[in-house]
Amino acid sequence: MSYTRIWITGSSGRLGAALCRLLTNIQYRILPSDLDVPIGDSQAVNQFADVNHPDVIINCAGLTDVQKCEACPEEAYKANALGARNLAIAARRLDAKLIQISTDDVFGGGGSKPLHEFLEPHPVTIYGKSKYAGERLVRELTDKHVIVRSSWIYGAGANDFLHSVLKAGEQGQTISVPENTISSPTSADVLAGFIHKLIESREYGVYHASCTGACTRAEFAREILRHKGYDENLVVETAAQSDMRPRFTLLDNMMMRMTGLYEMPEWKQALSDYFNKEGVK
Repeated sequence: MSYTRIWITGSSGRLGAALCRLLTNIQYRILPSDLDVPIGDSQAVNQFADVNHPDVIINCAGLTDVQKCEACPEEAYKANALGARNLAIAARRLDAKLIQISTDDVFGGGGSKPLHEFLEPHPVTIYGKSKYAGERLVRELTDKHVIVRSSWIYGAGANDFLHSVLKAGEQGQTISVPENTISSPTSADVLAGFIHKLIESREYGVYHASCTGACTRAEFAREILRHKGYDENLVVETAAQSDMRPRFTLLDNMMMRMTGLYEMPEWKQALSDYFNKEGVK
């Protein structure tokens, strides 16, 4: 039996780990890599590609620490733009499908209406600019690509916003959270389900894939605390954007609706499902 070979970069991260869990139970051959194959190194990328001959490459790797991106822009562009370029070149050479994971941060955050796939991004942070540069390189270098933008991704076993809120709730510490940043929290498990559909489809182009509905960071934090029975009053709203992310990046999954490929759940339902899963702490 011939199995579809799927290379997942950044396999130990939130989304990468969710994909490995989901796709391992299906008839695929999973090829995980992380720091062992730095995607900013073209030689390492080509060597892995030549040895394993993936049919699909899912790029979950990158530098996502926004403060580190601002402090070290060259490192950000190497991971988020050069890495995407290297994978795109390898994908074109192998005739593999490349699924490039991007972010809502490619938008500047100055508007007030949901952002669909046909709007022109205008990133304002180094993180957003480097990810958008990666998108452009993917589009230029390989035809068989899908760019997937999502927002506020959380997942099991990861050091993310959700887990920092849980830690503060457990310790009874106050949490300062911006009240003026708006988007949609998205479960890595749900996003992995959509990516599975992309693997099996002949869809290409740009897709937004966030859970439906909208909230502020503060509302998200209170909902997390409520699910675990912690004091919601630990959340202290601030106007400062201390995390350096754009203010308004609510994504509209227009392409998903038009193609009928998948339907993302409402963000509160996805969060409830996440907490109800066995073994989630």
